[in-house]
Amino acid sequence: MTAVVDSPAPAKPTPPYRAAWYLILGLVGLDYFSTLAYQPSIAFEAAGVLAPLATAFIVLLTLLGALPVYAYIAGHSPPGQGSMAIIEHVVHGWKGKFLILVLLGFAATNFVFTRTLSTADATVHIVHNPSWQPTIDSMAEAGKEAQAAYHNSFWQSIWNFWDRQLVITLLLLVLYCLFIPIFWSGFTKRFVQVAAVLVGIYLVLTLIVLLSSLFFLARHGDRFDLWLANIHSGHWEFEAPSWADVDAWSIVKVCLWLLPKMALGLSGFEMCMVVMPIVRGNTNDEPNQPAGQIRNTRKLMLTSALVMSGLLLGSALVTTLLMAPETLRAGGAAHERALAAIAHGETLTSEVSGRDLNPLFGSVFGTIYDVSTILMLCLAGASVSLGMRSLLPQFLLRFGMELQWANATGFIFLIFNAINLVITLLFKASVDAQRSAYAISVLSLMACGGFATTMHLFRSRVWWRMLLAVPFAVIFIVFLGMALGLVWHHPASVVISGLFIVTVIVSSLLSRWWRSKEFRFEGFEFDNEESRLRWDTLRFLHYSILVPHRPEGHHTLAEKEARIRQRHRLGNDVPIVFLETTADEPSEFLQKPLVSIEQHDGSYVIRVKRCASVAHVIAAIGIEFSKVGEPPEIHFGWSDESALRAMLEFLLFGEGNIPWLVHDLLKRHESDATKRPRVIVG
Repeated sequence: MTAVVDSPAPAKPTPPYRAAWYLILGLVGLDYFSTLAYQPSIAFEAAGVLAPLATAFIVLLTLLGALPVYAYIAGHSPPGQGSMAIIEHVVHGWKGKFLILVLLGFAATNFVFTRTLSTADATVHIVHNPSWQPTIDSMAEAGKEAQAAYHNSFWQSIWNFWDRQLVITLLLLVLYCLFIPIFWSGFTKRFVQVAAVLVGIYLVLTLIVLLSSLFFLARHGDRFDLWLANIHSGHWEFEAPSWADVDAWSIVKVCLWLLPKMALGLSGFEMCMVVMPIVRGNTNDEPNQPAGQIRNTRKLMLTSALVMSGLLLGSALVTTLLMAPETLRAGGAAHERALAAIAHGETLTSEVSGRDLNPLFGSVFGTIYDVSTILMLCLAGASVSLGMRSLLPQFLLRFGMELQWANATGFIFLIFNAINLVITLLFKASVDAQRSAYAISVLSLMACGGFATTMHLFRSRVWWRMLLAVPFAVIFIVFLGMALGLVWHHPASVVISGLFIVTVIVSSLLSRWWRSKEFRFEGFEFDNEESRLRWDTLRFLHYSILVPHRPEGHHTLAEKEARIRQRHRLGNDVPIVFLETTADEPSEFLQKPLVSIEQHDGSYVIRVKRCASVAHVIAAIGIEFSKVGEPPEIHFGWSDESALRAMLEFLLFGEGNIPWLVHDLLKRHESDATKRPRVIVG
């Protein structure tokens, strides 16, 4: 039987706002569905006329790879923590902590680039909207006049660096920063409702564009014939690998080879995990295993995956078959805004314009579509920023790797806002320049999900679950291979992710070092009722001596007691209590040690397990003994280790520099010297 004591019951936290899963679909859609704004032109730029076929493979990977992985993760990790919680469970100690910090670095890369890339593409829709061109042109003319005001070479170089895309993107980011106080409250009821309405409007408008285009294609079968002829003749409109041929198997291999370049079509599943805590479950859900919440989160994932799969296939098909290749490539009128170009009724080919697809398409409908797209893209950045703000503290605070004031003020949140501005300047707000770094972070997190699922199933030691780990291992290898493929083609992009990872690790370790002297104690648990009774007996002793003792030492307890009484001049009437404390969980920050108390030859031995830090546990025992009777004395022996080595052993292994740290912790926790245990080193 395990008894728990000395830890006051915390106040019940206010339950978070929760909504039906179909409303939360709006939050996921801000991130997931908004990629339709730029994904069709990215798909064509990567795969040419093979874009619909390559997109079909992305859809298969979504439904047969990402969806099963994240559905499993949703059912086996605390809400909102995702695959990192499973990794923490299967990879213990500092190795697990460092792996999670690396993954948090990829998550930060993902969230930051989601925002910068989404804002940059929102600017593309602003800059290319015909109705807004006169206003933008007048602003550009004012800029030219300002440039001509000074002929200084430095001034001229600054002005030459700026263009419409960069200036408007920065203005959008600054405007977002002004609205931070509104978003600071997180995923509130109003935010969820606004997201649901906006995503609903965007989906309706997008369906009008896609269905009109598909009906046109159905009436003009020659478009399909021309597309198939281009595929069979090898006119693929992109630079295919040298080994590619025009037979079916070669086309399949080319589509698989193209998957890493189209990875942004997979980018919504991490958001499903982030919003899981606000998905409404059943009233009778268990806190540790909320079956209703898990089931509804899986409905959310399945619905978003099916909707996005249909939209991806439809958009790739209509843009590839209806639009001239030069309009979709970099510099083309429809680049990074293919569906918006159709909505505006613009010229698609020499024979077809958007108005031929639907007479509704034109300036008014196109502007409405642009406004909905711009709002989607901007709110996508807001939603992922809130997701990052809710995800990082779940791990960093618990690991002791974030300062309390930094969490209260959202310091990391503000740092990443500054990074957004820097990245936008470095990449000149280019969607093309940012997408490979974004895609690497997406694939790395998905590979992490596949790895976590595989390890969790394999370590169950149940044969059928271990067998089930095999397909998840294949999914892990596929996502890892795609990530490595992107790194091979865009090595600079992984350097960017590396900078985020280094930032997270360095700031986390500095915070852990700074917080290492906090009390870090949540109470004791007792191995059995007998140990609990002995604990109360020892606490009520009028006066006692606590002696830390290493169980692997060369002396018996009786020999050690005799030596201590002789060297410290203690009479036989002074009770000595030995402490055997082992740091077996030094990577943890907070600790709730397990205590067992035994009696040998008249001496009591307190054995403490599940310790993160020996010094903290000894200090906590001293404080507990001080609550009744006189404060005890804690007797240590001198150590021969150097001060630097002792401090490193304390930080990494929880065992170094113990006497000094115990003394320091007692001073921090008990300001009254008369009630403070005395530390004696001899």
